[in-house]
Amino acid sequence: MTVSSNQARIIRVHPQDNVAIVVQQGGLEEGTHIEGDITLVAAIPQGHKVALEALNTGDRIIRYGEIIGTATAAIPRGGHVNENNVQLPIPPALSELPLATRKAPEMEPLEGYTFEGFRNPDGSVGTKNVLGITTSVQCVAGTVDYVVQRIRRELLPRFPNVDDVVGLNHAYGCGVAINAPAAVIPIRTLKNIALNPNFGGEVMVIGLGCEKLQPSTLVDDRPVKIYANTADADPEANVLSLQDDSFEGFGDMVDGIMAMAERHLERLNRRQRETCPVSDLVVGMQCGGSDAFSGVTANPAVGFATDLIVRAGGSVMFSEVTEVRDAIHLLTPRATTPEVGQALLDQMAWYDDYLAQGQADRSANPSPGNKKGGLSNVVEKALGSVIKSGNSPIADVIGPGERLRRKGLTFAATPASDFVCGTLQFAAGMNLQVFTTGRGTPYNLPMASVIKVSSNSTLGRRWHDLIDLDAGRIATGEASIEQVGWELFELILDVASGRKQVAADRLGLYNDLVLFNPAPIT
Repeated sequence: MTVSSNQARIIRVHPQDNVAIVVQQGGLEEGTHIEGDITLVAAIPQGHKVALEALNTGDRIIRYGEIIGTATAAIPRGGHVNENNVQLPIPPALSELPLATRKAPEMEPLEGYTFEGFRNPDGSVGTKNVLGITTSVQCVAGTVDYVVQRIRRELLPRFPNVDDVVGLNHAYGCGVAINAPAAVIPIRTLKNIALNPNFGGEVMVIGLGCEKLQPSTLVDDRPVKIYANTADADPEANVLSLQDDSFEGFGDMVDGIMAMAERHLERLNRRQRETCPVSDLVVGMQCGGSDAFSGVTANPAVGFATDLIVRAGGSVMFSEVTEVRDAIHLLTPRATTPEVGQALLDQMAWYDDYLAQGQADRSANPSPGNKKGGLSNVVEKALGSVIKSGNSPIADVIGPGERLRRKGLTFAATPASDFVCGTLQFAAGMNLQVFTTGRGTPYNLPMASVIKVSSNSTLGRRWHDLIDLDAGRIATGEASIEQVGWELFELILDVASGRKQVAADRLGLYNDLVLFNPAPIT
């Protein structure tokens, strides 16, 4: 990466690039001189691309050393390159890509780093200690929200080792084609959410009783114990249906849920933080509200931290199929085996078909905000997005809603939607998430802390009380990718240990879980 040293700073990522991005807050005016004898022939906003050479119609536009599109009109040297004069290139043909051909880089094991976590009987480790109340159908969401507030007021103060109680509401469960092949995705997602290590195995399920997705389905991998409103109610009960004949009115239902919650809180309160190796961490990497800086500052720093976690024996997942598809040729060679490489291709092909069925294509991404931040198309966005995966070998690929199976680096297939991706990564077992952004977002999850990393210092300063780490210092030359990567790694350990709170946790800002349901609704 080359950063110009004069006042009119630009960043050229690769020597072959014929475009560079503008660093200055507020952009650069027409007539500004950059990189020797180039003069801007138009005003160019911060993060947007300037042509370093004259481009004719049909000429390739190169960034990151890769073709991000072709010019739809002549662009003069010093001209503004943006979504209005760039055409999408043809995506890589999946059948022609190399699989597992890159020799894994030699990385020394990283030893001696630990965090303070909550160890579970199954060996997993939580970074929070949360009572999760999941639902089998949207019909009970209002009741769960009501009870959660009462639990926080009346019960939680008695259990100081429990961080919170969270209602896991969603829009699934009834009025859906529950036996359709694609219904496996939301159902396994809900089941695996309940297994997340931050819940310590104490998740409760609240259902209505008549829904298609019966509450017991969500805990069918463990003993199902139904709560009945009787004097000898089972203290191990984990499922309650509001339509149970033993309840007389809403007050009885609430009392039953409160009684269940108290028993679960008692068990959760026995959990204590203990020193755990980094190999017990499961970190999800995600980006949202991306800009042209994301691929040169925040995401490379995240990629560096990813490699540190993998070197320490931990687990990292990266996701977002539509923001990987156009850079898939950079990933398949990194698969540990041809089978893992083929699994990557299978997930790309499945999503290609899914988009086609919805009469959509890859041009639906990026968003208007991404374009305002300088990203011209999904190819440029993908090339910057995959950098979050660092240089580690890709050890495994899991489908939407599946649980993590291996240590190391995993591609967890998800849509690019922030909320859906976060939900699926949580179902996969992540106990903490890192989220890079160039445009800004208050996104956070109540059951797993989300560390926010800004890609540019303009956002870092403006959102000083929402951003946890400013990677924009890389663009201005104040810090290197390695320095910010180490800062992020140390911050991950502090947040995982409960020593530091992320900004959104301090402010109490939380998003709902959002299921991915590609199956029909009846």
